[in-house]
Amino acid sequence: MAAFSGEHLLRDLAPQVLGVVTRRFGDFAAAEDAVQEALTAAAMQWPTAGVPENPRAWLIHVAGRRMSDHLRAESARRRRETALVMESPSAEEPVAAGEGGGEDGAEHDDTLALLFMCCHPALTRPSAIALTLRAVGGLTTEQIANAFLVPEATMAQRISRAKQTIKKSGLSFCMPTEDERAERLGAVLHVLYLIFNEGYASSVGTSLQRADLASEAIRLTRAVHRLLPNLGEVAGLLALMLLTDARRLARTGPVGELIPLDEQDRSLWDRAAITEGVALVSETLSRGAVGPYPLQAAIAAVHAEAAHAKDTDWPQILALYSILMRMSDNPMVALNHAIAAAMVHGPNAGLELLKPLDGDERLAGHYRLSAVRAHLLEMAGDHPAAIAHYRTAASRTSSTPERNYLLMKASRLGTA
Repeated sequence: MAAFSGEHLLRDLAPQVLGVVTRRFGDFAAAEDAVQEALTAAAMQWPTAGVPENPRAWLIHVAGRRMSDHLRAESARRRRETALVMESPSAEEPVAAGEGGGEDGAEHDDTLALLFMCCHPALTRPSAIALTLRAVGGLTTEQIANAFLVPEATMAQRISRAKQTIKKSGLSFCMPTEDERAERLGAVLHVLYLIFNEGYASSVGTSLQRADLASEAIRLTRAVHRLLPNLGEVAGLLALMLLTDARRLARTGPVGELIPLDEQDRSLWDRAAITEGVALVSETLSRGAVGPYPLQAAIAAVHAEAAHAKDTDWPQILALYSILMRMSDNPMVALNHAIAAAMVHGPNAGLELLKPLDGDERLAGHYRLSAVRAHLLEMAGDHPAAIAHYRTAASRTSSTPERNYLLMKASRLGTA
């Protein structure tokens, strides 16, 4: 599928087709398998036969035929009458050119319903991320496995268990009620946020970034924002992704080495993404929507609007982190708050704010705490202590570019 030039078309169509097939047959797990087969068939046939006039209808028809075959097999295996298949006669007929598209927004509603389904509370976060990438993102199991550096068989089992969990839950495929949406929107946004973070700063491997994952998270968040344009957290998350991803080209050097924010060539930043992100967060904050994602987006906007690192408005960033600290118990927020405090009040102020985090079990053994402490110790002029913490941080990260950067920092201080 990756070699097919129309890969993005298939990814865009995947959730729409899956929504139609799931609505028609009522079996998400089987429908997802059928749609994946249809996508594979398209990837094999379209490059030579050409893309159909209505590719969405083609995929719905093929997936519907696969579902009919599945239902027949199930009926035979269980010695049931074939009436089960006959209850969905439309699956046997060629899909009309406009099927599913005549209902205004039907395909978009399906995408949103799929997102909520893939973020079912019964699923673990890794399972929800994998299922979202497969069902809504249109990625193959092999692609997802490669992204997370696990064997394809392992990822296949994870996705299969996730689908079975949803099936056993009895969750119906439909748009959530207002109360259900309010209850589960946070999980949907968090899964998209985690996918983006893994793409922006890969936690393992030799590459600092996974542009495919970051781009997919942005695409899916755009879809949610189109469906729910008035929700501040959705707009804030999209703005945060755009403003952060805008730095992508400047974050690595010629051989993939990490380049920190204050050393980046800002002429490489994506100004169009920054303009869009700033407009989104400005509109969101003007409506009084002050939540964790809009606040993080506002911080990213302050960084983005500084022509040079020395022009960064650190007092404003510190004020924003102080507000975020009051509404979030996230230790990573506390780490960034300490950095901002150090930039405004000096490194000792930041080091004092790090002390309570030593007892936070969520940060136990995490390289980021040691890396931030090393940075602040370096600012304070305590090079021996900084070297020790840089080396500790390097030993705790599984990202090769980050480890190399931390060891380089320690080495340079040792020869200074």
